[in-house]
This record gives sequence, C-alpha cells and structure tokens, in this order.
Amino acid sequence: MGKKKAAPSEAGMVPVAPACSAPGYHMPFYTSERWNNWVGKAKESGFTIDSAEGKDGSAAVFTYMEDDVILACLKVIAKFERKVMAASDALDALSEIKEIVLARVETGNNDVDLMLESIQLSLNSVFASCEMYIEGGFDRKKSIEDLVSEAVAAEKAEDISGALWHIAEVGARVLSGGSIPEKAMESVPDGFVAEWLDGVDSISAAMLGDTSYKYDEADDGED
Repeated sequence: MGKKKAAPSEAGMVPVAPACSAPGYHMPFYTSERWNNWVGKAKESGFTIDSAEGKDGSAAVFTYMEDDVILACLKVIAKFERKVMAASDALDALSEIKEIVLARVETGNNDVDLMLESIQLSLNSVFASCEMYIEGGFDRKKSIEDLVSEAVAAEKAEDISGALWHIAEVGARVLSGGSIPEKAMESVPDGFVAEWLDGVDSISAAMLGDTSYKYDEADDGED
C-alpha cells in the first residue's frame, strides 16, 4: 500500500446506498461482524504512525483488511460476469458492503483511526470502479494514462467528483483486463487521486492472485 494520509472530506466520499441483500443469496458478501473483527485486529496491532515504515509488521493488518473487502467485491463482480446476478442485484450487493466498511470508525487510537480512514479513502475508488464496470458507462478507448492525467487535472481544479469519475473509469478498465502503466503513476502527486489509485492497484493485484473466489459463495462472517 502507498503512504497513507488523513481522511477525505465529505465531497470525496462516494454516496453510501442503503443496505439490502442480493436476492437469491442466503448470506451477504460481507458482514459487519467481519469488518469489526478486522477493526479489532487493527486496534490490537500496536500500530503507530512512527512505526509505519518499520519492520514490526503492525501495518500489515491494514493491507489484509483492505484486500479482504476487495475480494468480497470481486466475488460480486464474478457472479455478475457469470450472469448469476443481474446488474441491479450486483449493485445492491456492493452497496451493502459499502455501507459496512465506509461507516465512521473510532477505536480510541488516533494513529489506527487515521489508517482506517485512509483505507476507506482507497476503498472509495474500489466501489466506484466496480459500480462503473457493472453499469458499463466507461471509456473503453482512451488510454489509461490519459484517464489518470484527467483525474489529476480534475483534482487540481477541485473537481473531486470528476476526479473520482476518471479513476473509476481506470478501475473499470482494470476489471476488464487492463493495467495501469507504471509511467502513469510517476507524476501523480499526493492527494485523493493517489489514494484512489492505490485502491485500484489493489484490485489489479487481487485479480492476479488465486482466482478461486470467482466460484465462492457469499460470506459467513468469519475471516
């Protein structure tokens, strides 16, 4: 994961839809119990900002919990791609996950809270990317490098919604089999776009790993 920063403003957050279960599934794809379990592990990790660059391993839990959420989203995408779920049901399932993991978290540890807020910021782009992929309204021809540049320009112009839209297009392209050129990342300054690209990059990494998730069922709440 990249260097983490403070929480986003409300303008940078993706609107959270009301939770609703996907028809035909007895269990949700992600549960509040599962998320709270990860939050508990983060709280118990002993993480401090000063140790973030160290080798004590305390920061690893934040990577694991982000990857766990991304895996749940990829399970939804896989069922949509296999036509097991209609687009509307897939979007509902993503909204349910989103409502759980983007809720405000306070652990009593400022350093841990800061990291959790940063994870949530990265996950904003994951949800936006998955939603755009399912809805299909993304640019399939423009280069990913150009989309990243447009996102950076939009953020510079304080058009946060526009910046997220372009990053969601990048994420949708990644879900379609594309990849983010290393060159495209080189000129991205710290900020929203950098954090959102971190989330999209995590999608790419998850897709390169074990693909058995494509045939998994919904979640049982345990990690």
